[in-house]
Amino acid sequence: MLNEDEGVRTERGYLVKVPVRWSDMDVFAHINHARMVTLLEEARIPWLFYDGRPTASLREGCVVADLHVKYQEQVRHDEGPIEVTMRVERLRAVDFVVAYEVRPAGADPTSRPSVVATTQLVAFDIDNQRLRRLSPEEKGYLEEFRLPESGTGR
Repeated sequence: MLNEDEGVRTERGYLVKVPVRWSDMDVFAHINHARMVTLLEEARIPWLFYDGRPTASLREGCVVADLHVKYQEQVRHDEGPIEVTMRVERLRAVDFVVAYEVRPAGADPTSRPSVVATTQLVAFDIDNQRLRRLSPEEKGYLEEFRLPESGTGR
């Protein structure tokens, strides 16, 4: 598991370096699709839940509603730790979409990402098992990482 010191704000979004484990590799020596989804989650956790902000309600009640992953190049096991840059693509009353760009370790942050992905996350009241509105604090934090209206940079 990553700790809260492993992410950093950049001009392109929130960057987390995620270690690649031997078990993340498939028989072709690149990162397996299902494992890539797990690595994206491992990048998202320190950004949304541990960036020194009052985001406890996200930590306690936020569920994945939709996920899209597009592979533009393979990512090999020996190219880790992968560098995952995340920004907010869309922000609404009860949900938001995280946009990801995944690059091998040390890649130019302006280079074409090997993987682009999005995850729609919904604020959720676990106790009452229903959707809830994002708090003003949560929306304010997420707004700091909002993509420009011109697109996702993909």
